Amino acid sequence: MPYTEADTDLIDVIIKDHRHFEAVFTELETHTGIGYGRKDLVDHVIAELVRHEVAEEQFMYPVARDRLKQGDEIADHEIEEHAEAEEVLKRLEGLEPDHPQFEALVKKMIDDVRHHMDEEERDLLPRLREVCDEEELQDLGHKVLAAKEFAPTRPHPHAPDKPPANLILGPGIGFIDKIRDTLSHRDV
Repeated sequence: MPYTEADTDLIDVIIKDHRHFEAVFTELETHTGIGYGRKDLVDHVIAELVRHEVAEEQFMYPVARDRLKQGDEIADHEIEEHAEAEEVLKRLEGLEPDHPQFEALVKKMIDDVRHHMDEEERDLLPRLREVCDEEELQDLGHKVLAAKEFAPTRPHPHAPDKPPANLILGPGIGFIDKIRDTLSHRDV
């Protein structure tokens, strides 16, 4: 997903990711039960979701904690939803499309992520737009994009999700995931 300078505003970056996820979800729902390419598509969306979540946890949620009224509660809720989603992603990651739980877990992933995206777009993102100036939103958007480049591509439900630990460990975990992806010929 290439970005231009005009859409590196944090809100634009997050919403563009959300639209990408929604397109993949629609594809998955349209072709339920069709095995060919389904595992690759699920692996792709898992990798993108993990990257997105890690970047939000590194840069967006700390700003929410610092700048929003009840920011700690908001960030903690969002991180809790990420943790729940990562448990589903981890279970789904090891399954093939012919596994009896595969389709149910795909549906749960889609439902959970849609709920999370809706909450962010209705509440968190507009509130961040109100408290951050354009320069700060551009800076945060650049940081999120950079973080996604080095973020893990596989779910790690027990990895740290708050700074500074996630800022320190995230790139190392991401590097190991990229090696695993290469060795397993996982195209993400």
